[in-house]
Formats: sequence, structure tokens, C-alpha cells
Amino acid sequence: MSSTATRVAVIGLGSMGFGMAQSLRRAGLDTCGTDVAAEAVARFAAEGGRGAATAAEAVPGADIVVSVVVNAAQTEAVLFGEGGIAAAMPEGAVFVSSATMDPAIARRLAARLEATGRHYLDAPISGGAARAAKGELTVMASGSPAAFARARPALDAMAVKVYELGDAAGTGAAFKMINQLLAGVHIAAACEAISLAAKQGLDLGKVYEVITASAGNSWMFENRIPHVLEGDYRPASAVEIFVKDLGIVQDMARSERYPAPLAAAALQMYLAAAGAGMGRDDDSSLARVYAQLSGAVLPGRKA
Repeated sequence: MSSTATRVAVIGLGSMGFGMAQSLRRAGLDTCGTDVAAEAVARFAAEGGRGAATAAEAVPGADIVVSVVVNAAQTEAVLFGEGGIAAAMPEGAVFVSSATMDPAIARRLAARLEATGRHYLDAPISGGAARAAKGELTVMASGSPAAFARARPALDAMAVKVYELGDAAGTGAAFKMINQLLAGVHIAAACEAISLAAKQGLDLGKVYEVITASAGNSWMFENRIPHVLEGDYRPASAVEIFVKDLGIVQDMARSERYPAPLAAAALQMYLAAAGAGMGRDDDSSLARVYAQLSGAVLPGRKA
């Protein structure tokens, strides 16, 4: 590794962050990864990356810090909590925030960090773990021109599409929430439809074949319903993610006095799944909730 290579710290080596860190490393960037789970750090180190026990140990000397934590609260803790990295980052470095959050919170965090002489790029992501591992994410980003310029090597390594959506934090977060509204509703609709098909006694494999070739198809139907057909609800994307994200959508809508009834109805189904003990299971578990409510019989669970 050249001593002049761009140095990147990745905070959060979960299903998305690990693939992002690997994409950065493959692109030739000097990448250090850290996570609260020591085994994730050890795995990254075993596959050729550098590991650090804490975020504070990962960021000194980093040109770019990519934060792949779950939500706004974790992002704020990473930056400004006990052992926070804001003061440990070199001045002029950029913090790339990939967490899904309320746009108002993104703006507040950006202002607080930028007051210290560091840059903040509001950069939520979409695409899932498989695309993260291939460096093929979509990034919905907003921030100053300086933040974009500083983050560019990492963005190019992690994403196939980088949308530059404005020069202030919060816009990227708002775009992501529109995506999450649609994604959450589409998953709920797909699970409702396949469970109704089961209640009707239809061949579910044939339903999948027909719908994916018809106008009623959606990306989420095509992606999630195979989990139901296989009876396998190991989490690619957990129910609790949409409890959080559709909750943010509802907060945003309420603050704007904007009706969002479809998102509200979908949120209730995710809450029902979480309340039934499925919160950590795949979000296609909504089909199981519909089945429990209706007596529909779905394929047996394999895991």
C-alpha cells in the first residue's frame, strides 16, 4: 500500500459496511474498519484490511470516514458521544454519513461537525448487501462541494451511481426517506398478496412466475417473495429497519401536516411482526403475520 494512498476509516462492519469496506480496499484505498463486534473486525483483517478496536483508533490520519451505523442516534454517538471521533478526525477530513435519518437531524449533525473544521456529507445508500460487496451501491448525497471533492475516491469505490442532490446536508436524507416509504409499502403489499394467494390455495411458485412477468410486479416482490417460497426468514433486511424508517416517515409527515396513510398502514404491519417476535427476522416475515391472521398456510421455515 502506497503511503500516499487515500486513507479511509469505515465505522460499522455489518452486512452493508463490510461489503463497502471491501470495495474500498479493492479500489486501492488504505482502509481501516471498526465495529462493536470484535469478530467483524477480525474477519475484515483476515481478508486483507486493517482493523481497529474502536472508532477513535480508526480515524486518526483518515482522509475519509464512512459511517455505516443504523440510525441518527448512533451517528451522533459516533461523532460526539463518549470516545466520539469528531475531535480525532484530521481537520479537513470528511465524514460520510450513510445512516437513514430525519433530514432535520442530518442538518443539525452537519452544522455541528462543520463548525470544527471537518466536512460532512449526507450520503444514505441503497442497494443491499450484495451490491455493497460489489461496489455497486446507489448513493443519495448532499453536502458542500468541498465535502464531495474530499469524499470522491470513496464514493467512486463504493457506488455505481452517486446522485449529487444539493449543497446542504438533509437533502440526501430526504431522498432516502422517499425511497424507504416506497420500499416499505411495496414489501408489505408483496407479502399481503402472496399470503392472499396462499389463502386461495394457489400454487405459490406459479404465482411468483406469473406476477414477475406481469404489471403487478415490483422489485420488492421479485426480491423478497423467494424468501417466503423457501420458508427462509434469515435477515437480509430486518423487520426492525422498517419499524424505524417508516416511523421516521410518519414523523416527517406529521410535522408537515401531510397525510401518509399507506405508509402508516404498512408501519402497523411491521410493528405487528416485531411484536410477534420477528423483529430481527427478514422483512418478508410480514407474510407470516398475514398468514397468522388469516389461517393461510405458507411454506415451512427452513431456518
